[in-house]
Amino acid sequence: MTITVQRAEKLMRSRRAAQLWLPLATIVALLALWELAVRGGLFPERYAPPPTVILGQLLGMLLEAGVWQAVADTLTGWGISLLISVVAGTVLGTILGRFASASAFFRPIVEFLRPIPSIAMIPLAVLMIGSGKPTEVFLATYAGLWQMLVAAVAAVGAVDPVGLQTARSFGLSRADQVKYVMLPSMLPRLVTGVRIASSTVLIFCITAELLIGVPGLGAGLGAARGVGDMPRMYAYVVIIGVLGYALSALFKLLETRLLFWHESVRGAHR
Repeated sequence: MTITVQRAEKLMRSRRAAQLWLPLATIVALLALWELAVRGGLFPERYAPPPTVILGQLLGMLLEAGVWQAVADTLTGWGISLLISVVAGTVLGTILGRFASASAFFRPIVEFLRPIPSIAMIPLAVLMIGSGKPTEVFLATYAGLWQMLVAAVAAVGAVDPVGLQTARSFGLSRADQVKYVMLPSMLPRLVTGVRIASSTVLIFCITAELLIGVPGLGAGLGAARGVGDMPRMYAYVVIIGVLGYALSALFKLLETRLLFWHESVRGAHR
């Protein structure tokens, strides 16, 4: 029995090591191929500088105060937009999922607005709001709102009506029904919705900065592209990618902490 347990633990460690090192090895191999292809003349260095050149540019940029200010500007727009979209989307989605009359009234409006991409709203937003940070927040919030609304509607649908009826039968107050029945059932889908909305909001913050010129990482990327500084442009792409990955990993960690009791989290750690 002990030997079987030891083998199982060894297998789990091997799988975790593979999950960590295999992606890293793949990235290193692709970067090496890129370097060799450019150095060998297969791709023009003017448009695709070698990774070593991009790395040198990136290390130099990390010492620039302007780059860190751009990171702060992007995170500010991201944070405000995500907060608004999470609160508004959760409230509206809960109402639509909980009350049939509200769903019947608002659903046609929601279904009309939801397919309209945030990018299509840029001319109207610039005309009405201007080309500053409020426009970025509006566009990113509009994009993230639908992620949370759909997640909230699905979360309400996951609540067991029998459980609610049982709670009422035992005389639980409305607050206790929400705390002990509704919230545990809704939380997994809401947390997942927040994680997805976080990525969506970041994408549209960068897009707004790139297209409108709002201060941030997107504006820095656009400026580098405009003057033909390809290494700097690619370095901004790397910074944006690392930032997105870090935020996604952070929300994944929070999801694991908040839902430690849920079968999806417990099953992933077996």
